[in-house]
Amino acid sequence: MPKGYIIGHITVNDPEAYKEYIERDTPILLGHGARPIVRGGKAEVLEGETFQRHVVFEFDSYDAALAAYNDPEYQEVAEIRRRTADSVILVVEGV
Repeated sequence: MPKGYIIGHITVNDPEAYKEYIERDTPILLGHGARPIVRGGKAEVLEGETFQRHVVFEFDSYDAALAAYNDPEYQEVAEIRRRTADSVILVVEGV
């Protein structure tokens, strides 16, 4: 079965308030079996425009990734990200 991924591209506008999002989202995602693959770190734009931060969480399946994103507890915490950052969040199926 193909793995599933939550991929986030994020530009943080309020770093102090964003810290709460990071502290609260991680346990929720880990509880759904997430494995952090990329979480910030150095990135270089080679083509096009980009966000400041990139995040990838791996799950056992696409459905597991989607369930984690749709978890009501995660959606409550995601409001912090929506208020403090610009972001694009995707759920994708791996190969």
